[in-house]
Amino acid sequence: MKTMTCSQLGGACNKKFHGYTFEELAKSCRRHCMEMLQKGDEDHLYAINEMSLIKDNPEEIKKWLETKKNEFDGLPEEEK
Repeated sequence: MKTMTCSQLGGACNKKFHGYTFEELAKSCRRHCMEMLQKGDEDHLYAINEMSLIKDNPEEIKKWLETKKNEFDGLPEEEK
């Protein structure tokens, strides 16, 4: 299991997400960011807007995903 924060995953806070795969962490972070957006959190709104700038550019989103997956892969495994 590995841990990344919301901000490491493109979000706006230091909430920690734990998972065995990068996709698992990303899904949890997306869900969290949507919840924060519904609560009107300005910092998360800004982060989501920043991400939206690259989401429509296949090359940019691919590069971003590769960078984040590599960061995840480089993290140490945590004990259960």
